[in-house]
Amino acid sequence: MTQRPRFHLAFPVHDLASARAFYGELLGCPEGRSSPEWVDFDLYGHQIVAHLVPGKAAAPSDDHNPVDGHEVPVPHFGLILAWDDWVALADRLRGGGQAFVIEPYVRFKGQVGEQGTMFLYDPSGNALEFKAFRDESLIFAK
Repeated sequence: MTQRPRFHLAFPVHDLASARAFYGELLGCPEGRSSPEWVDFDLYGHQIVAHLVPGKAAAPSDDHNPVDGHEVPVPHFGLILAWDDWVALADRLRGGGQAFVIEPYVRFKGQVGEQGTMFLYDPSGNALEFKAFRDESLIFAK
């Protein structure tokens, strides 16, 4: 395979305007096609689609899993970015006043799998993780 496949994810939101503000303005995802019920966003070349679900509570899940001394929200989605892009996104989110579930930090320091990570919720309570490895060859290392 010469080109990595693009990822597609559809997820529920309680309000399309707040999804546009979060994904489009704060995260900087260009908007693609849309309808009154959904909006496509380009998340670093991957297609994510915010689907309006009437009555969806704008609240995060209560499910968490302990990882490196933090309670990681489950389920979650996100991206593995290049290190400099991860730092720039963390700065952008901080500058935009975004609250974090887990503040940007380096986990598993000094171990195989050392990575920068941060977790946040979108306005509809969907959990996102953005991470980066200084050495991407260690993404799947044991």
